[in-house]
Amino acid sequence: MVSAVLLSSAVAAAVSAATLRYGIEAQPHIASVRLGEITAAYTTRAASSGQTAAEVRAWGQALEAALDRVVARHGAVLLPARAVAAGAPDLTAEVEAALANILATRTGGSTGSMPGAGR
Repeated sequence: MVSAVLLSSAVAAAVSAATLRYGIEAQPHIASVRLGEITAAYTTRAASSGQTAAEVRAWGQALEAALDRVVARHGAVLLPARAVAAGAPDLTAEVEAALANILATRTGGSTGSMPGAGR
């Protein structure tokens, strides 16, 4: 009787350990992005160059797609840089590169008509 209880306990422990190890997805990392800087730079250039509302919406959609790409690539949760304690990776440059890539693709290879496509 005692050996049956010990055996069932060992099996339950093994199943629990396997469930924890293989059944739970890895927790996402926290990373920062200087979103305020990206949008402020774009807003300044858009205002001075007279961007249309459609161009501003297209830039916003491209920014969202760029953020999604970076999040998927890193398995990270992006938070504004001010909200993250020191030591979290800053993925701003990668977001800007992805944004420039998306805008270049959407505008036929030129990001010149879309301010904020990079620095």
